[in-house]
Amino acid sequence: MFDLHDADGTSSFHKGERAIQNIQGVGATAKRLGKFIRDHMPEQHREFFVQQPFLVVSARDGQGRPWATLLEGDDGFVTSPSASALNIRSRPAQGDALEGVFSPGADVGILGIELATRRRNRVNGRVDDVDDGGISFKVDQSFGNCPQYIREREIRRSPNKPSGVSLKGARLTPAQAEWIATADTFFIASGYREKGENAAYGMDVSHRGGERGFVEVLSDRQVRFPDYAGNNFYNTIGNILLDPRAGFLFIDFASGSLLQLTGKAHIDWDSDEVTRFPGARQLVTLEIEEVIELPEALRLRWDADADAARQLRLVDRKRESADVVSLTFEARDGGPLAPFAAGQHLPIELAIPGIAGKVRRSYSLSGDPEDDRYRISVKKEPGGLASGFLHEGPAPGMMISASNPSGGIDLPGSNVPLVLVSAGVGITPMVSLLHALAREKVDRPVWFVHGARDGDHHPFAVEVKQLAETNSNIGLHRLFSRPLETDRLGHDFEGPGRISAELLGELVPHDRAHFVLCGPVGFLADLKAGLDALGVPEERVHIESFGPAG
Repeated sequence: MFDLHDADGTSSFHKGERAIQNIQGVGATAKRLGKFIRDHMPEQHREFFVQQPFLVVSARDGQGRPWATLLEGDDGFVTSPSASALNIRSRPAQGDALEGVFSPGADVGILGIELATRRRNRVNGRVDDVDDGGISFKVDQSFGNCPQYIREREIRRSPNKPSGVSLKGARLTPAQAEWIATADTFFIASGYREKGENAAYGMDVSHRGGERGFVEVLSDRQVRFPDYAGNNFYNTIGNILLDPRAGFLFIDFASGSLLQLTGKAHIDWDSDEVTRFPGARQLVTLEIEEVIELPEALRLRWDADADAARQLRLVDRKRESADVVSLTFEARDGGPLAPFAAGQHLPIELAIPGIAGKVRRSYSLSGDPEDDRYRISVKKEPGGLASGFLHEGPAPGMMISASNPSGGIDLPGSNVPLVLVSAGVGITPMVSLLHALAREKVDRPVWFVHGARDGDHHPFAVEVKQLAETNSNIGLHRLFSRPLETDRLGHDFEGPGRISAELLGELVPHDRAHFVLCGPVGFLADLKAGLDALGVPEERVHIESFGPAG
């Protein structure tokens, strides 16, 4: 089924990852996405990691078995002395599966994740040095992740000391089985290494999330979860293909307790069981070999996730293009809504007929941040459960539950030229940004560059054009890859073709401008590589990955 002879020493992915990418039909896209995997951390990632109160970490024990754990510390316990290094002044809790295993040269995977804002970044590499205070870590690969399936939680610290208790076994107790069966979040450790040096070898730790109960307890020695499309890297599944050993970490967010599992994973690609989970690419079952429970091992606590900050009423729906619809909401009680910043997204819950439980998704807010309503704009995805419902089901008056807006896009200072570049439905947060920039009291140059298939597939065409025409500092350039006969050159679009870095270099002073890119991952990979070739420094390229929601 899998071709494991695709040797490519220059790839950002090892042969297992490439085999999965090819069988899933994303090999060409993933090769372009490899450009996002760096051998160092960009400045934004370095700042992100040093701000974290905890890191999720994976490594192997003395028997070579993968485990995942959580390292915590006081503010500033993570520092980054260089773009290729992290110093982590923390050690695993007493009794932890990874207690005492860190040694120079050991493979380590690290995930930084903000459950309150849904941001996450990953670095994989090796231990450089160890002392009584913690470890020094050297980066082999660094990359960001999209915020799919992450439940939002606020964090705090308990005054209580960690318990120091460790409970070990070879099977799940009934209480542990219940813990897993009601979880909406866990972390999975995996890894692969063979002879030779390749940055793609080593350990990885990834986040998995879903509705409560998405992880099934099949027995006291087996747990299973459905695996969905993510960033097309297939790090976890590619590792398991070559080395089936894996570790799971569950966190009791209220008590700070940890539940660690290790064993061997089996992947079900195409049985009838897979069809029970709409949209799942495969099912992953862990055959448990050892269980470690660490009650109240952490000082950190997470407040209950904001399931429903308030109820919203749908007051308007508008067809923006052939495949994008906007839905506008106001507070059910008529009161003021929490303010939002341009570039933020809105987490919502939907009650879809025929589907048990709530369906949770997050969609970018596309309206003016000064509006007193929330507008989200949704592209209909093939087979998309939530997008299909939002396109066909709700009528004005429908109620949904929503959390407060979160996330966001950090814009550079107001004295630099700014280029907003989008493709497809990546235009959604860019329209909100354009509204905010149009309200700025400074006269900085702004270019809005968008690529679409044709006029029928260009959302917000009139809205964007009006903002450009009424603000002399905003330039507009639209490219259609397959314009219709009815599309008017110079009126509906400025040229045929696709957006390229060369085009951007001709349109704007790229020696000074900052670029904000949003769109499909392949589009972003190509543009980032092109801007690199033009000599645009990394700190002036701001990337927002944008794909199907959840």
